[in-house]
Amino acid sequence: MYTKHKWKSASHYNFGYVKYLPKDFDETKKYPLVFFLHGAGERGDDLDKAMFNGYMKHVREEGREYPFIFIAPQCPEGKYWGCFTESLLAFLDEICATLPVDLDRVYLTGLSMGGTGAWMLAMADPDRFAALVPVCGTGIYWYAGTLVNLPTYIYHGDLDDTVPVSESISMLSAIHKWGGTKAQIKILYGVKHNAWNAAYSDDELLEWMLSQRRTPQTTE
Repeated sequence: MYTKHKWKSASHYNFGYVKYLPKDFDETKKYPLVFFLHGAGERGDDLDKAMFNGYMKHVREEGREYPFIFIAPQCPEGKYWGCFTESLLAFLDEICATLPVDLDRVYLTGLSMGGTGAWMLAMADPDRFAALVPVCGTGIYWYAGTLVNLPTYIYHGDLDDTVPVSESISMLSAIHKWGGTKAQIKILYGVKHNAWNAAYSDDELLEWMLSQRRTPQTTE
């Protein structure tokens, strides 16, 4: 079951967002949370766009059910996720405070512009997340030391001509250079920019993500 909402905050950007709750949702239980950042093509004020790709695509088109709470804020037209780091973290605070979220199982993922946004949000507050899944995005190499303890699974197409696969490879190398051992990459050979189709259809990736639990991070 998914619904559309508007976050109201006096001090932060008021995101429109999509909320998905598992079947037989029970407020007395704790659930993992998947926090999803969409790509540049889904910006605006039409929340149907925020569900165009990723896990919600499978919910809409196939009626698939997932065992987690899913939250997808929408970025306004002409902006990018890096403009809203503080607002995203405050929004996530409220989601975690008002829904029965297992705080040790909060997962961050995004595609393209959202993949970049996921890198940036994770680097801003790595202690918050149990795992990071950036899809065809790019991060900040010199700040990769913040992610050494965060389980990270990167997806990228080798023929991507929008965000070169070298961006993801460089992030992986930088994490390893800082001593991180929990980051890995899946390069999709013969795939261009739409690596998200494979990533969010990969049950092994989903199983990996949901098996991760938060551990203390090291900040450099």
